[in-house]
Amino acid sequence: MHLGPSFESAVPEGYVVRAVRAEEWRAVRELRLAALLDPVAHLAFLETYEVAVGRSDEYWRERTEGAAEGARERQQFVAETGGDGLVGSVTVLVEEAGVRDYFGGIVERRQGHLVGVFLREGHRGKGVGEALFAAALEWARGVGLERARLFVHEGNGRAAAFYRRVGFVSSGVAVEGDAGRELEYVLELA
Repeated sequence: MHLGPSFESAVPEGYVVRAVRAEEWRAVRELRLAALLDPVAHLAFLETYEVAVGRSDEYWRERTEGAAEGARERQQFVAETGGDGLVGSVTVLVEEAGVRDYFGGIVERRQGHLVGVFLREGHRGKGVGEALFAAALEWARGVGLERARLFVHEGNGRAAAFYRRVGFVSSGVAVEGDAGRELEYVLELA
């Protein structure tokens, strides 16, 4: 699936997909806490609900501000509806060539690492996840990233199927994470 130059036509009716705003840190916190309560959270996220709920307001302000509209090192995209507020999220972290990544490997070229992927129950299967990824990948292309990648736990079939559906393919790279084997999926952006 090639995501074209504008993601807006891919956004399902009744939803808005956009970059998060710095002042939305409370809503971002609430969405993250909901994500950490998801049945597969232990496979998908690097922190637990217990750790996240104990973080300070300042932490959430800084985290949201650092990934808000206009940021260049990372950008968080959210999906919202009028009645349900924020219902989904994905963040793109810019990885520069030559730096060490989270798993200790050396990044070979400038790329985006997609993390924090979540969509609330009831909003899945409607094209909202696809619209979030289209926005994230459009931004990644716009800041000159050559490829996008993400990691998915080998036991998280729901997520792996979604990533394949939006064009990501397995790179064959596997790393050991806290919860077991993580498989790298990539998408060329150039």
